[in-house]
Amino acid sequence: MAPNNDARFSGGLSKEARRFTISGRVQGVWFRDSTRREAQSLGLHGHAINLDNGDVEVLACGSRDALDALAEWLWQGPPLAKVSNVQQSPADYLESQDFRIA
Repeated sequence: MAPNNDARFSGGLSKEARRFTISGRVQGVWFRDSTRREAQSLGLHGHAINLDNGDVEVLACGSRDALDALAEWLWQGPPLAKVSNVQQSPADYLESQDFRIA
């Protein structure tokens, strides 16, 4: 899927990165793959991984507006998810062009 080039998410030349930790029923419900698709639609890159404690970690890089939109989406997630908490913090920017799941 091609990145969304919508001007709302271009954010000029700003490059930001955030690390999100999502808690609740977020494993075994297609959370990582749904996050990848949402992030790509927003023009973001990074990764989503399952954590041993049952949480999902998302590292996303791109414009501030796109990161804000992803942060809002993470509270909902895919239909089978039941998100109880989303924590976010600044992260080091990852030079990449794709969004991986692991």
